[in-house]
Amino acid sequence: MSTKQQLLSQKIKHVDIKQHNVVPVVEAMQHMAFSARDLARAADIYDRMLRDQDCGIILCLAGSLISSGLKQVFVDLVRNRLVDCIVSTGANIVDQDFFEGLGFSHYIADERLKAGLDDDKLRDLKIDRIYDTLIDEDELRICDDTTKIIADSLPPRAYSSREFIREMGAYLAEHGKTKDSIVLAAYEEDVPIFCPAFSDCSAGFGLVAHQHARGDQPKVAIDSVKDFYELTQIKIANPNTGIFMIGGGVPKNFTQDIVVAAEILGEDAPMHKYAVQITVADVRDGALSSSTLKEASSWGKVDTAFEQMVFSEATLAVPLIAGYAYHKGGWKNRSAKRFARLLEPAEVK
Repeated sequence: MSTKQQLLSQKIKHVDIKQHNVVPVVEAMQHMAFSARDLARAADIYDRMLRDQDCGIILCLAGSLISSGLKQVFVDLVRNRLVDCIVSTGANIVDQDFFEGLGFSHYIADERLKAGLDDDKLRDLKIDRIYDTLIDEDELRICDDTTKIIADSLPPRAYSSREFIREMGAYLAEHGKTKDSIVLAAYEEDVPIFCPAFSDCSAGFGLVAHQHARGDQPKVAIDSVKDFYELTQIKIANPNTGIFMIGGGVPKNFTQDIVVAAEILGEDAPMHKYAVQITVADVRDGALSSSTLKEASSWGKVDTAFEQMVFSEATLAVPLIAGYAYHKGGWKNRSAKRFARLLEPAEVK
């Protein structure tokens, strides 16, 4: 068994779409078949979203994406106005992105780990494994503790996850170790981030510790209904929307549901005009992650004129689709929506 230092020696390197012009490859895929043609059409739809000046673009993140080397892609989407709002699992935002913002890293696992190296021994070394990626458990506990520090510093009340993540961005602006963080970039560019199941991540541990320490005193809490209401307000304020979904699950359903929520509030909010989903989920199992965008149309959530499912693993498809849109340059004349300002009180703006 290798030592901990040996196992945590080769860092994950995040792919940089700015350095690789994939436009010719994706355009060639238009003339192929199967998933290649689907991917090319999805890339074209994303480019259409960016060229539609009225379209507000919502990025949905599910699955272990940041640890896999995609962080820089999403940072570049935020900093270059290719996305206006993010809905994500907590793990991507806290355990992985905020974690790296604090100066920590994910590591490439030795090939033997994929062949069945004893995970109990990894546990003895305080190493956590995500398929072929490793994390230092001691560093992850620091991430947990930091979310408690942030919670302890706030006035006790109910916060949306967006509000709390904004405070995490403010923390990184002062204490972070890198500018390459989704949380920090979103904070600086006024791109709101929602994690509808926020307690299901490292922040959950920090918030549990915060509430335990407070005992009967007033506490910081996360209000998931406020999340839903705030994201619906964005849809109402900017009816023309497109969604770029990686994975499925809660972020996917949460984002699609705001169309129905706006209707319930008496607002005339059209279905999402554009929609792309990258997933490996099998449509036969009936799971939310695999439910097609055409199925969502039956619920009145997604228009079918510009929608495309791409059945592919994210680390393969995302750099191609995002890289195509970046190098096509449709975003260059696009104005930042700055939806976070819509949701903040006047004194914060």
